[in-house]
Amino acid sequence: MKNSTRQDRRDFLDKITKLGMLSFLPASPLLSSKEVAISAKSNKLLEVGPYLQNLSSEGITVMWTTTRNSFSWVEYGQSAFLHKKAFEYVGGLIQANNRIHRVRIQPLEPGVRLKYRIVSVEILDVKGSQYEFGEPEIGPIHEVAVPPKDEKSVRVAIFNDHHEIESTIPELLYRFGYQGNHQDFDVVVFNGDVFNNTNSETQIKDQFITPCVNVFASHTPLVFVQGNHEVRGAAARMLPQYFDFPTGKFYHTFDRGPVKFLVLDAGEDKADENWEYGGLAAFDRYRAEQRAWLEAEIQKDSFKNAKYRVLLIHISPWHSGTWHGTLHCREMFGDLLNQADIDVQISGHTHRYKYHEPDEDHNFPIFIGGGPQKGRRTLIKLHANQKQLKVKMLADSGALVKEKIITPKA
Repeated sequence: MKNSTRQDRRDFLDKITKLGMLSFLPASPLLSSKEVAISAKSNKLLEVGPYLQNLSSEGITVMWTTTRNSFSWVEYGQSAFLHKKAFEYVGGLIQANNRIHRVRIQPLEPGVRLKYRIVSVEILDVKGSQYEFGEPEIGPIHEVAVPPKDEKSVRVAIFNDHHEIESTIPELLYRFGYQGNHQDFDVVVFNGDVFNNTNSETQIKDQFITPCVNVFASHTPLVFVQGNHEVRGAAARMLPQYFDFPTGKFYHTFDRGPVKFLVLDAGEDKADENWEYGGLAAFDRYRAEQRAWLEAEIQKDSFKNAKYRVLLIHISPWHSGTWHGTLHCREMFGDLLNQADIDVQISGHTHRYKYHEPDEDHNFPIFIGGGPQKGRRTLIKLHANQKQLKVKMLADSGALVKEKIITPKA
């Protein structure tokens, strides 16, 4: 929705003045009817989103992009009257004059249904501390279920290795992510290799974020696990700006329902000195950094006392060939993971779906999802409640590849 009339602008200025956050805005000229008639596409400010990140019973992060530098915020509440407002600030400065917007809404009341919408105002010019603002652009109202503090169950849909075939997202979710008309997932995980190479920010938005928004991401959070192909390409170093993680890093833990999810970043599959990286890779150091973090993380009571512990890592330290990355993951993580009471590991990378029982090398079962082509794709569904953790791997034909039921450890 675009405010282009005098009354809309008056309502907007009245609203933000009452909120006490934008009363410093200078007036900007009203758009003429001729200006309004300019192509909506070329003038559109809101670009991609919103999409949800880092959802817990305490807070949620709303992200979106704009076509031009803007000041942005989120209006939210539990009814159609969105009387609260959230914006991001760093070091006392409200985030503005940017195109990637990340707004954390916290604290939240656990267990409620939250309504929200995004608002962006273009920044036309900055002279010293004086800002010239354009017209606001307001998105539609969306709704998200905030988990209760003692969430008893969770349902997760897990993709891997769809390698720029963005049609895989709606195809597999619409086929296998619903029970009748009811959504059968609370979280969607992308377990690496969304891209072949991360070549541009346009690619990040068009091939990944937009397909997610079109299907689920404005009302259901996505979790991105970095694969080895994401770290290649001119825009690889931009990727972290498009996501929000509890630790600010690709490796972290998060809780949903009775599950503690452990996310590790396997990094590249080749050695750092490989010619393909141009001398700009330090994945051995990165994995060593993760080892130090992992060693401390698995000793925390919150980790030990979780009913279930699920590992998400793109390259499995086992059953993934003998490339350097696989072997170094095994060296850095293997012994610690075997000490961590992991209930199940979920990976990708090989493009060959397979289930591996615990053995002398790893004391937990491993699911490895399939590849990008039709006939090799999989969707892994994880359902956890107080009685059991069920992991089911489905081929894109609908065939059940493997189902594993795990009960809580005594």
